[in-house]
Amino acid sequence: MSIPAEEPRVTLAQLATVAGVSLSTVSKVLNGRTDVSPKTRAKVEELLEEHGYRRRKVSVARAGLVELVFHELESAWALELIRGVENVAREHGLSVVLTETGTRHAPGSEWIEGVMARRPAGVVLVFSDLPQDFRNKLDSRSIPFVIIDPAGDPSPDVPSVGSANWSGGMMATRHLIDLGHTRIAAISGPEDMMCSLARIDGYRSAMGMASLPIPPGFIRYGNFHVDGGRDHAFSLLRSPHPPTAIFAGSDLQALGVLDAARQIGLRVPDELSIVGYDDLQLAQWSSPALTTVHQPLIQMAEEATRMVLRLRDGERPNNLRLDLATSLVVRQSTAAPSGGSARTTSAAQQRA
Repeated sequence: MSIPAEEPRVTLAQLATVAGVSLSTVSKVLNGRTDVSPKTRAKVEELLEEHGYRRRKVSVARAGLVELVFHELESAWALELIRGVENVAREHGLSVVLTETGTRHAPGSEWIEGVMARRPAGVVLVFSDLPQDFRNKLDSRSIPFVIIDPAGDPSPDVPSVGSANWSGGMMATRHLIDLGHTRIAAISGPEDMMCSLARIDGYRSAMGMASLPIPPGFIRYGNFHVDGGRDHAFSLLRSPHPPTAIFAGSDLQALGVLDAARQIGLRVPDELSIVGYDDLQLAQWSSPALTTVHQPLIQMAEEATRMVLRLRDGERPNNLRLDLATSLVVRQSTAAPSGGSARTTSAAQQRA
């Protein structure tokens, strides 16, 4: 019985002819060079993938880098994540390169060209997803990626590390309920982020389980920064029937709530209880020290980096979605309501 001869592999020169480009251009695309137009690169990469040309994992050296991508670095939680990535990178003799680009949903279009040229061992993205064409390009160079706390709902084949946001929102609210509060407001981050929605869902569940109504306007969405907490707190605390407690979706928001309470003249925690989220180092140094939900940011970054390095080595994790537990840290910004909401209402209105 005769064995059919294998069809000869298409050469790079033939691919160049089909693409209408030079052989050197095909070689540049194959080797991740950036001096090729996006349109030409896309055409050549499609042909390379179609004919089985891929960067060989064993023969092509990668830079000794882990790339950490943020949409913004102006936040205290960014330092925690950087520390976690660096911890694991250092263990493997790798360096960390930081990139700030794009929005909270996806890196900027210019980023993909740069990362193809840098050829890192892996990419860790914060709050971002990747468009399919970006994924294809990374895959063509065998550059793995992992997302920390994805902003949207990634597909099941996208590796990611997050935390138990719903449980965090529930335990923060239950703590306030257990103290005796019934008028509890919640301020969270952007309404198009999964972590924001999950924390609010946990708050809603705790209120529902306690048969406590949520007054109109007691759920607020904004940004996770100090001004986001301050602005919403002013509005809530100056309303005719203000809350006696506020659950903030981040420690920075909680500091904004604390600042608003001071400006209005409310004593924390005597007249207003505040719970934050994240347990950043600054939470324990505020006055009063913040009760907050501990989100294991350093551990999340460490696990994401370990995952991306396992993917680099050809290992496929059993579970591509890892959620780490959250816990409540009780400090001095929460207490039982003193004198009930009526006295607090009167004080807030007089001082507004």
